[in-house]
Amino acid sequence: MELGMIGLGKMGAFMTERLVKGGHRVVGFDRDAAAVQRVIDKGSAGADSLEKMISQLKAPRAVWLMVPAGAPVDQTIEQLLPHLAPGDTIIDGGNSYYKDSVRRAAALAPKKINFVDSGTSGGVWGLAEGYSMMVGGDADVVKRLSPIFETLAPGPNKGWGRVGPAGSGHFVKMVHNGIEYGIMQAYAEGLDLLRHKKEFDLDLLQVSQIWQFGSVIRSWLLDLTVDALQKNPTLDGVGAYVTDSGEGRWTVIEGIDLGVALPVISGALDVRFRSQDPEPFANKLLAMMRHEFGGHAVKTVAK
Repeated sequence: MELGMIGLGKMGAFMTERLVKGGHRVVGFDRDAAAVQRVIDKGSAGADSLEKMISQLKAPRAVWLMVPAGAPVDQTIEQLLPHLAPGDTIIDGGNSYYKDSVRRAAALAPKKINFVDSGTSGGVWGLAEGYSMMVGGDADVVKRLSPIFETLAPGPNKGWGRVGPAGSGHFVKMVHNGIEYGIMQAYAEGLDLLRHKKEFDLDLLQVSQIWQFGSVIRSWLLDLTVDALQKNPTLDGVGAYVTDSGEGRWTVIEGIDLGVALPVISGALDVRFRSQDPEPFANKLLAMMRHEFGGHAVKTVAK
C-alpha cells in the first residue's frame, strides 16, 4: 500500500521508516528539505511540495499528517484540498483536540474526502517497538487502510484498533495521556518520598529495578524511569520544570463538562502548572498570611 506522509520530524520519520521496512511505498514531504532527504536515504520517496507529493500517489490516495495540533493541521488540510479528489483520505496522526477532528471530518464530508484521526502513542520507541494507535473514522475506510495500521502497530492484531467515528481516536488518546500524567506523578511522588527517608539511605535505582519484576506496579514507564536513573542517579542538572502538551488540560476540561471526578489527573496537571512558575505567588501569599495572623517567620530571599 502507498501513503503520503506530511511532517518528517523524529516521529514522522520513524513511522515512515517502519512503513517502508514493512513493504509500503511512502512519499514524504516536509518544509525542511533535509528532513525529506533523510527519509529518502531510508528508502522512501520524497517531494519538495504538497502538489508533487500528491502527484506521486495513486487514487484513492491516503495522506498522513504529523504536524503540530491546531492551526497547522487546518492550514495543511486547506493546502491539500485543491490536489485531492473524492475518495481520498486524510489521516491526522498528531495530538489534535478531538473536537477539532469532529469539525474537520464534518467539513470534509461534503467534498467526499474521508477523515481519519489516529491517536498515536509510542514516541521515539515506536520504530522498534511499534505504535499504539487509537483510530476514529468510517469503518470501511479504516478497514481499507488497515495494512498501514497493522504495519505501524506492535503486531497486526494488537496495539491498534478502530474505536469509533471520527474524533473518537483523538478522544481516547486524550484520556490515555491524562492517565499517563497520573501514573508519572505517582512514580515521581513515591520515589521522592523514598529519597527523603535519609536514615535508610535508599538507592532509588535499586528499588526501581526491584519493582520492575513481579511487582504490581511494574510498567514501561517504570522501565524508562530506571533508564533515566541509570544515566543520572541524582538528576544533576535537570530543572524542576515539567511541560504539559495540552492533552492533560483537555482531559480535565472534559471531566468538568461531563461531571466526572478526575482527582488524580487534575492533581498531576496542577503539579505541572506549579513547576512552570519559578516564583509561585500563591505560596508567597500563604507565607504572608501566616505571618499576619500568627506572627510566623517568613523566609526572605535576596532581591
